[in-house]
Amino acid sequence: MDVSVPHVAVVSLAVCCRALKLCKVPAAVLHAFDDIRLQPASQVVLGLPEHILAPHAQPSPNPVQLQMTTPFPVTLPECALPADFNKQHGLLAKPYKHLVHRAVLEQHMGEFKSFSTNPFQLNRKGIAHGSRTWQNSEKQVYLFLGYCHHYQQVSQPTLQLFLSSPLIAQYVSFHIAAGHSQLYIRNFLSCARCVLRWWQSKPGGNHPSFVEGLEWLQTLGLQVADQLPRPSKDPKGLADAGKWMSAPRLVHLIHGAELQSQDQMQQQGVTVETSRDMHDAALAAMTFSHLPPVRLSCIRSLVVPAYTGPCLHPDCKEPSCEGNRLSITSESPLLMHIQSPHHKNARKWGKAVIEFDVPSDLAQLLHTYLGAPRKALLEHHLLIGDTCPYVFMDMHGRGFVAAAVLTLYWQKWLVSRGGVPMNPSMCRQVFVDERQSNSATAGPSNQGAAMVMGHSVKQWDKWYDMQYHPRLAQNAVDGMQSWRAAMLQSHPPAAPDLTLSSALHCGHVLVSDSEESRYQSCCSDSDIDIDLD
Repeated sequence: MDVSVPHVAVVSLAVCCRALKLCKVPAAVLHAFDDIRLQPASQVVLGLPEHILAPHAQPSPNPVQLQMTTPFPVTLPECALPADFNKQHGLLAKPYKHLVHRAVLEQHMGEFKSFSTNPFQLNRKGIAHGSRTWQNSEKQVYLFLGYCHHYQQVSQPTLQLFLSSPLIAQYVSFHIAAGHSQLYIRNFLSCARCVLRWWQSKPGGNHPSFVEGLEWLQTLGLQVADQLPRPSKDPKGLADAGKWMSAPRLVHLIHGAELQSQDQMQQQGVTVETSRDMHDAALAAMTFSHLPPVRLSCIRSLVVPAYTGPCLHPDCKEPSCEGNRLSITSESPLLMHIQSPHHKNARKWGKAVIEFDVPSDLAQLLHTYLGAPRKALLEHHLLIGDTCPYVFMDMHGRGFVAAAVLTLYWQKWLVSRGGVPMNPSMCRQVFVDERQSNSATAGPSNQGAAMVMGHSVKQWDKWYDMQYHPRLAQNAVDGMQSWRAAMLQSHPPAAPDLTLSSALHCGHVLVSDSEESRYQSCCSDSDIDIDLD
């Protein structure tokens, strides 16, 4: 069957009924085929009902006409989690291999990636997607297609499934039933809009349903944000859930790991175990304690001073860029420098580089680790001749290219040191919570610390300071007590004389009217007679 033309199937008479039965096509198709077998034409264009073709038709990569499924759902369908619910429902690499027509999906994904990431794509609204944005979009696409494949029995999923508004509505209901956050769902809806814009750019993509579909997705996203508000988080609630450590406790834990790794290195020498302990202590010290919490993406992409190759950032187009680099300015005295041209807000800041000299204690720890301990780890994990350009590496000698790998690595290390499985990105909230608290100790300026962290103080108040509203409210109430005491201690002004002059009757007011003055009574409404006739 060739369904490149909607609702039309071209059936060759050379195909026998037995082959159709083996393919388990519906009985209606078999009956229709039997009715036309005796016709003399070598090929017959067979118009079949949509409900027969839909479950078995394979979408064409270049349909003649494109449009979304209409009418659009006016409400979300009810959804209960299936009995075989699995959080890992995405269309991953291994399950994907069994798909017969995966070439169509590969073609779709290649075209969609080019459309999204090309620097100059004039039929696309907005700027090109960076590597991280594309990775998130790719993840959302495969999660949606995996849902369609596993739970909606779509045998060969492709990007054409994004043209089905009922499927999208069911998928959103699926996430709501699974208890996923509104941010997670809105990320998918944003990705779905990008896919629709890609379909719009293709021949035949000018159907009015695309404009309606983009508006429908935007409305759905707004209502999801309204009905699924972000859960309120505070340090006490996170601590009760085992996901929070105070700043003093975290600093003491990391400092203890630094001292222990140095003592073990002196007592036991350079071994794989002592080298790994020093690596972990240096990684923890870079994440928190010595520096304002640097973005994890900058830590993961930090290359060693000896690296002389090109910039490893996938979006970099500057031929002279050295990438996010740790460099040694001087050996005696030891001076180290960090420069991060690639960070989250680099584009908004006009490509401004985050750079600073490393504190002496941290520089000494890093310098020790980058010597014999790091060499021992490379020799243990990698083959002869292989190397790793990054400062920090996983248990296989590879850089932490994926953020999730570093998160899991950090959490396991923190638990092994007696901490809690706190996400390393939560260190930013821990730091801001201490700096903004009423008991904050002497430290860096908020503006400078925010610069190293790759954002601004305004973002502290909006995203990172979880005590912002209750702290300001309590400070205001506490401040009112001193204000009230000051008011009571001040000398009140003399009370005004409110007695009326005896020249006028208390119930009258003097009104000037032209040349003569007269008294008019100040009557209440109840004293006025109203003639209703």
